[in-house]
Amino acid sequence: MHGISRRLLAVGAAVLVGVTAAPTAAAQAHQKKSYVKVGYFTQWGIYGRDFQLAKVQQSGAAAGLTHLNYAFGPVTAAGVCDSADPWADWGVPFTAALSVDGVADVAGQPIAGNLNQLAELKRKNPKLRVLISLGGWTGSATFSDAALTDASRKKLVGSCVDLWLKGNLPGLSAGVAAGIFDGVDLDWEWPGSAGNDGNVIRPEDKPNFTLLAAEFRRQLDALGRKNHRHYDLTAFLPAAPAKIDAGFEAKKIFKYLDFGTVQGYDFHGSWEARTNQQSALRVPAGAPDNPDFSVEVAIGTWRDRGAPARRLVLGIPYYGQGWTGTTGGLFSAATGGAPGTFAVGTEDYKVLKNLPKQGYRLHRDWRSGHSWLSDGTTFWTYDDPAQILQKTAYIRAEGLGGAMMWSLDGDDERASLTRTISAGLRIPWR
Repeated sequence: MHGISRRLLAVGAAVLVGVTAAPTAAAQAHQKKSYVKVGYFTQWGIYGRDFQLAKVQQSGAAAGLTHLNYAFGPVTAAGVCDSADPWADWGVPFTAALSVDGVADVAGQPIAGNLNQLAELKRKNPKLRVLISLGGWTGSATFSDAALTDASRKKLVGSCVDLWLKGNLPGLSAGVAAGIFDGVDLDWEWPGSAGNDGNVIRPEDKPNFTLLAAEFRRQLDALGRKNHRHYDLTAFLPAAPAKIDAGFEAKKIFKYLDFGTVQGYDFHGSWEARTNQQSALRVPAGAPDNPDFSVEVAIGTWRDRGAPARRLVLGIPYYGQGWTGTTGGLFSAATGGAPGTFAVGTEDYKVLKNLPKQGYRLHRDWRSGHSWLSDGTTFWTYDDPAQILQKTAYIRAEGLGGAMMWSLDGDDERASLTRTISAGLRIPWR
């Protein structure tokens, strides 16, 4: 069972019975279908993080995924799709040790870089679907402009289809990357509400997101008819009710999306002055904020607005949020973000999992569905395999579409979190 003990599965089942209502008829019907398991691979991870697609294959993570989202392709000020880093995307040669197929790239081959590695990954995993994710936190600045008119939407979508799906990469042979991507993931953060500083935001973003999704669906289907295949269209969706209401027509967008991945994390973080949970299933008892964020609030809001449960995919973090200068407890004052390997206030699971051996105490709240680590001064909230197993139980009980992981490079060398998700969405709960 890939390192997941029968005892842990039994505990997870017991927790599910204790805190989650029995599956609805819709959920029971959905259990006959397979769940999607979507992992994000970051383009820049091959640099400082030293995380290549070969590690997705070698760790066993690829075998546990149905979809891999390649992040990110920016939307430019000119209103077209482009590469944020052509060298990473199709230029960098990989050695045999860092290649998915174990064969070194050579000078003069038609295409190299991550895209060639994605092609190799798909050959190793024929059922894996690879999507290009457009936008992201730093790549959504001019999404609003590109979605503003019928002409601008057609221009944007046409450029994305040409670059990523037809595979017409600048400076290389026509169609050299055709067939690598099986669809598009829209990561516009956020239509109608604030995201990264400097993003263009309009009230019209809400209907324009729907129209943009419709245009993507139209052009993807047209290409699919020519190629005799289906191209997926998905979207990354916010957890905050205010952002949902400001930017998304929930009843309409799922006419065009195959599914939407809901942000199940960053509910709280080191930008706040006290410790808190970042990914709890339910708002914990004693929470100081009212209203507050949780998985239950996020999923419930989408369902209340008309989104179908079976097309909602729960996002799960492979990292934690941390504070330092605390008294060690949940909801305690802090002086700032805890030191992290790549950024203050965040750290990968593969690092956090070792903290109990370094004097940190693990705390769990099964009722609320979250966990944290503390050494009396520094506090980290994160998801480990036991907590993730509880989330897969929630996904099954609520009849959701599956799980999404941000991002694969945060997992350990054995892909413990991805293996847990794969097992939790495969084993029946009785």
